[in-house]
Order: sequence, then C-alpha cells, then structure tokens
Amino acid sequence: MQVKHYSDKELEEFREIINNKLKVARQSYNEAMATLSNKSNNTDADTAPTYHVLEEGTEVIERENLIQKAQREYKFIQSLEAALVRIENKTYGIDRVTGELIPKDRLRLVPHATLSVATKNARKK
Repeated sequence: MQVKHYSDKELEEFREIINNKLKVARQSYNEAMATLSNKSNNTDADTAPTYHVLEEGTEVIERENLIQKAQREYKFIQSLEAALVRIENKTYGIDRVTGELIPKDRLRLVPHATLSVATKNARKK
C-alpha cells in the first residue's frame, strides 16, 4: 500500500499559509500579554479613593477576556507549530483517523486540521 501525501510543492504552499497565520497569532498573543502586564502594573486602584465598583467589575471582565484570548492564541500557535512539524515529516494533510488526504480547501482555511470535515462530523455522532 502506497502512503498518500501532498507533494513538496503543495507542502511549501501550506508552510507559507501556516507561517503567515503564525506571525499574526504570535503578534496577537504578544499584544494580549503586553496588555495584561500593563493592566497589572499601571493601575490607579490603590490611589483613587473614588474608584467605582462597576469600573472594577468591568476591568475584571476585560482582564478575563484578555486571558482567554491569550490562551486561545497560545493553543492556536501550538497547533500551527505542530502542523509545521507534520510538514517536515511529510505527514501533513493526512486525516489521522482514515489516513486519507484532507482536501486542500479545508487545509487552506484550517491549516492545522488533522481531520477531514467528514471524519470530524462522523465523530460528533
């Protein structure tokens, strides 16, 4: 049985897509982390006697949202980096359940995918 995989040229196309997405994701992650660092260091909560409870609540929610965003970006970065490893190993784009090639259109949209849409939907049932 011959193993199916994408050609080197096709893998290079996917590597470029992944690297572009990685650049954006890392920038977004770094911005979120910088904002979180600034929020914890540059607060006037201890010096402003008229600090409102509502403002504090809003700040807590914003901080939690930033933490969630940073966590999502970090997970996305890890998934993209794993996809680059699969490209190096020439196992990129192979459905990890069926062994079939994941369609290029799906990989262009979700370059870290390890399942085809059909496999993903079948697993949900």
